[in-house]
Amino acid sequence: MSRTMSTNPRSDTSQAWAGGLTAFAAVLLFIAGILDFFRGIMAIADDDVYLSTPNYVFKFDLTSWGWIQLILGVIAMAVSAGLFTRATWARVVGVGIAALLIIANFLSIPYYPFWSLTLIALYAFVIWALCVVRREP
Repeated sequence: MSRTMSTNPRSDTSQAWAGGLTAFAAVLLFIAGILDFFRGIMAIADDDVYLSTPNYVFKFDLTSWGWIQLILGVIAMAVSAGLFTRATWARVVGVGIAALLIIANFLSIPYYPFWSLTLIALYAFVIWALCVVRREP
């Protein structure tokens, strides 16, 4: 019996699917990074934009919190650029930065609840999309 080399159509389909999920995560990470960037600018420029909650467990100076949001948003946008090239480092850093941003947005729920919950959902989708993709052989 002779062995013939054949391409596996399932492998081609899974590679296309993986590429689509990586692009999906890159776009979501970029959009959410832009939203965090603008939230950071809002907090730095004018603290009156955010709701004041005097009896909340986590109390932050909103100007310094704005700088944290701004820096994390810029990092998220930079990592999303790496995801478009399908770099492995970008997937690893993307999961890490998305996890940090979920924590940051959780801590800012009392100040801006709607946007915080929206961004938490976006970052959860980013983590899912980056973790589902298997490494190429």
